[in-house]
Amino acid sequence: MLSWQIGDVKVARVVESELPVPHKYSFLKQATPEALREMPWLYPHFVQEDGSMVLSVHALLVDAPGLKLVVDTCIGNDKPRALIRNQPLHTKFLEHIAEAGFPREKVNAVVCTHLHVDHVGWNTMKDGDKWVPTFPNARYLIGKTEYEHWQNTPEGEHPQIMADSVAPIFDAGLAETVEMDHRISPEIRLVPTPGHTPGHVSVMIESKGQTAVITGDMIHHPCQFGRPDWLSAFDGNQQAANARRHTMFKEWADKPILVIGTHFGAPTAGHVKSDGAAWRFEA
Repeated sequence: MLSWQIGDVKVARVVESELPVPHKYSFLKQATPEALREMPWLYPHFVQEDGSMVLSVHALLVDAPGLKLVVDTCIGNDKPRALIRNQPLHTKFLEHIAEAGFPREKVNAVVCTHLHVDHVGWNTMKDGDKWVPTFPNARYLIGKTEYEHWQNTPEGEHPQIMADSVAPIFDAGLAETVEMDHRISPEIRLVPTPGHTPGHVSVMIESKGQTAVITGDMIHHPCQFGRPDWLSAFDGNQQAANARRHTMFKEWADKPILVIGTHFGAPTAGHVKSDGAAWRFEA
């Protein structure tokens, strides 16, 4: 299990699934095997020899003074979704986070960087024929802008995602809508990074002079450091997402800021370095 120390804060990665994605199935259509070869620093960790991109669905467990925070809760068990070909997962995710020192009853805060299917799933778990909060003693911090957007989006799977993974935490009185720059604790705050979704946030960690950021989906794969204008099919506003990547990469580049990718395969975290007109990722 990968983990990183940022001052008094420890971040650990618990994987729900990690897999190579061949180009024909990729949501980054510009990321052809030939184009990826122009960025040799992607190999061997983030791209396989055949050009398949390595992607991970994982939660990040943030252990800070007085706080046990889960950032993004993956897809979840027992929920058939289009992303997983409508075959529900049956993983040992809860056992794995307990082994990492985060038994579900001890978690006292949850943040969803946004409300897509692979970031909200373990907000809830199946109890008989009901969906109940997975973390019964946690404050679930949900962006106000994000929540209002998806509450008013009737298309596709979104109503079902809201019904089984978001509504139950509100019904239980555990959810709190917050602004996009909300401070969670002295060491941890949200940073607005809209574009992928209207209320998307990243998570900034600052402790004892050290800094890290959990990206969320403002970037999906490290290849986008080298080609920030490569557009994801999942970005709701591609122009805004592109502009946000440029802004944030400039802010992070050549500084001792540990960047922890929400979908980056192992080793998952590293530093952004200037590379001509763009950037590269040094893991």
